[in-house]
Amino acid sequence: MEEREKSVLSGWTMLPVAIILWLALPLAFVATIISGGLGRLEPPLIVLCILGFIFWVLFDIWLTMGFFTLQPNEARVLVLFGRYVGSVKKSGFHWTNGFSVHRGDWTYAEGEKATRLVRGKDKYRVSLRARNFVTATLKVNDQRGNPIEIGAVIVWRVHDTGKALFDVDQFESYVQVQSETALRHLASSYPYDNVEGVAEAEITLRGSSDRVAPALEKELRERLARAGVVVEEARLTHLAYSPEIAGAMLRRQQAEAIIAARQKIVTGAVSMVEMALSELSKRKVIELDEERKAAMVGNLLVVLCGMTEAEPVINTGTLYH
Repeated sequence: MEEREKSVLSGWTMLPVAIILWLALPLAFVATIISGGLGRLEPPLIVLCILGFIFWVLFDIWLTMGFFTLQPNEARVLVLFGRYVGSVKKSGFHWTNGFSVHRGDWTYAEGEKATRLVRGKDKYRVSLRARNFVTATLKVNDQRGNPIEIGAVIVWRVHDTGKALFDVDQFESYVQVQSETALRHLASSYPYDNVEGVAEAEITLRGSSDRVAPALEKELRERLARAGVVVEEARLTHLAYSPEIAGAMLRRQQAEAIIAARQKIVTGAVSMVEMALSELSKRKVIELDEERKAAMVGNLLVVLCGMTEAEPVINTGTLYH
């Protein structure tokens, strides 16, 4: 089903016509009674006059049914006796065939005191504005089989009203189900985070959000195109390990952080020791043999790489005793 834009008449043009016809009906009826015109007519003509008045009333009702208004970024889908006529997207006051303008079904609603007849939602009036849909927090397995929790926010809008109403049943529910399905597929296609021994260039859910989000948008556009829906943006809003493995993964991340920090400390300490020996030799402050250089290097590394503050020991003897 492809959308077809429908041109309709301005409501302000047809409104004076409807008003004149509604005013003329009672005036003609009263004038006929006062003049006694019905009494001078034959019975067949009287029946024709009554049928004419009934037709006039029905015509006025049909004419009035054709008026409708549209707000900005809103569309009205016209359906005439089960056939899709077209969609009106221009905002304003309009008029068209009254039989093609549906205004919602009447349903019974139970109130506090009594059951009453109320008009239901008009499914043929479709909003074209951008909408937000926040998925529920889903529990899925990532590419490596680790259970994770993931959630996303999707910005979407209806682009093709024909597909939205006639190709799927309740396009809002269709968007929700397909969005959660696409999110589950995305989570199972990528690992949560890098692990030791894997290239850092690997795409992960936590570290490659700038590449994961476009992948989610692409899949959503493909899934929701059938419903005439355009996805404008999709972003992850929640990403974490499931509670049953969160503690173990936190300890692993802490261990990796500690190892990385120690590696950086050791690299800096070696550079500082090398610089110290180089400066002592260059300035000829003191001459050290290989054994004393090794002792000095060991002491400096202990001081620079130690987890706690070093406590110096003062040597009161000579350098070699």
